[in-house]
Amino acid sequence: MYIKKQVKDYLIKALRGKYVPEGLVELTKYFVHNDAIRFDYKEDSGGWVAISKNFRHGSIVTSGKNKKELENNIKDAILTSFDVPSAYMKETGIHKVGEGLEYAIA
Repeated sequence: MYIKKQVKDYLIKALRGKYVPEGLVELTKYFVHNDAIRFDYKEDSGGWVAISKNFRHGSIVTSGKNKKELENNIKDAILTSFDVPSAYMKETGIHKVGEGLEYAIA
């Protein structure tokens, strides 16, 4: 994740105070009614690329220099697809489940 984006997202969160983004509600509803989001991933020149397999609203595509960065970027891409700033990562509880790259909320 880019530092500028992280700083911007945390500033937005700080300025909004107790405001809860609408996308956060939609994200929660999505995981209540659907399975974890699964990703296929492959090594590409310069890093790793992941593409969602079962996201009901289209595809989520992201990349990373290594697998750890890829996993962080997948979480951020899930939030982005619901218009939720990355500063709300902790509140969402998105985490890796199962084998491979599958993500759900706690």
